Amino acid sequence: MTVSVQEATSQGATLRFPPGFLWGAATAAYQVEGSTGADGRSPSIWDAFSATPGKVVGGHTGDPGADHYRRMPEDVALMRELGLGAYRFSLAWPRVRPGGGAENAAGLDFYDRLVDELLAAGITPCATLYHWDLPQALEELGGWAERDTAYRFAEYAESAVRRLGDRVPVWSTLNEPWCAAMLGYGSGVHAPGRTDARAALAAAHHLLLAHGLGMAVLREFAPSAASGITVNLYPVFAADPSSAADRDAARRIDGLQNRLFLDPVLRGHYPSDVLGDVADLGLAELVKDGDLDVISAPVDFVGVNFYRDWCVSGEPDGSHDGAWPGSEWVSFRSRGLPVTASGWEVRAAGLTECLVEADRRYPGVTWYIHENGAAYDDEVVDGEVDDADRLAYLETHVVATHAAIAAGVDLRGYFYWSLLDNFEWAQGYAHRFGLVHVDYATQVRTPKRSARWYAELVKANALPPVTS
Repeated sequence: MTVSVQEATSQGATLRFPPGFLWGAATAAYQVEGSTGADGRSPSIWDAFSATPGKVVGGHTGDPGADHYRRMPEDVALMRELGLGAYRFSLAWPRVRPGGGAENAAGLDFYDRLVDELLAAGITPCATLYHWDLPQALEELGGWAERDTAYRFAEYAESAVRRLGDRVPVWSTLNEPWCAAMLGYGSGVHAPGRTDARAALAAAHHLLLAHGLGMAVLREFAPSAASGITVNLYPVFAADPSSAADRDAARRIDGLQNRLFLDPVLRGHYPSDVLGDVADLGLAELVKDGDLDVISAPVDFVGVNFYRDWCVSGEPDGSHDGAWPGSEWVSFRSRGLPVTASGWEVRAAGLTECLVEADRRYPGVTWYIHENGAAYDDEVVDGEVDDADRLAYLETHVVATHAAIAAGVDLRGYFYWSLLDNFEWAQGYAHRFGLVHVDYATQVRTPKRSARWYAELVKANALPPVTS
């Protein structure tokens, strides 16, 4: 059970983390780099999607992002100032292999410089190969709905790992394949903006195949690295536990959100109930002999991204969401909890429950929290950003992290999302998640109050006090 901050404070408790626990922050290439046409980089699906009127709030695009491509040394210096132990970043596939074609030395050079800068600052580089920026040229050939894209991913992975594998000790193959498949090809709210249930499930399988092929590349070219996959897990609850329809809705959404991705990776098969739920959408027919052996190659860890949980009902409410193929009629219910600027309900105990349940289902796995964070409407006042809401969110979720460790979960690290305010996908620049405020007009960085608190946490490896 999670110990609340108030309880810990009133008991005079100090929540200390295990020696060597890894504290970091995360970003993604398209969200922070900007310079989308620099040094041979080709368009990605997000360049095409964000340039389409009506797809992204404010018509925003990934330029300028946080201008990280040009300001990378400054950003690494900020990380060092905060005392971060690790930085989780993604490589842009369109920089490394523009158009999905030949290797681009200039694009790889940037990541060479980034890795060297991090190592010189004493910060562990943690690289993610795919954080949603598929080259647009590959989407025009069918994208993740086509099996061939998984093999093109393996070529890209080899280019990246051959160049950086001697210095990057931690790799994730994919970030949140549920989002890439279901939001990109099912509901269409993310790039490439397709609304096809069969394509969404095909994308899910081909992303998992890409993960397995990527693991083979990592084992060959970075055999001493810790390598795995990063997924977004959501605890799912029935709105009315006494209702058979609500319980079935919870089973369905848990299957599509969580088990559809972790069962193949960690158990070597798709969940039979999910295959039944989507029997008419072609998923089973896509699985070729040997696919699941490739997908289930041993991983060193699983990264978990946690932002919220789901409360669901089997009673339709008139909405239709293609992010849940075969279960579009399931409705999502509010519980009247506090919400972030994204409208996401805040319940820190859900993080503990998420990790404990994942560890129960898949025993023996090493886990990391690879993303956890919240968007709030931050403002710079007299050179300061007093983001009290984010600090409270961060503190309660760090307590929830500690509770998961106390419950026996082999949890090795926590990465806040995100280091910098940045381009937040379909929300453009409307939402700010960063520990560091970015003025997009001037690119001036201002560490927020939460950043200073997080620096104290990292330094002490224990929960610091909150001062009013």
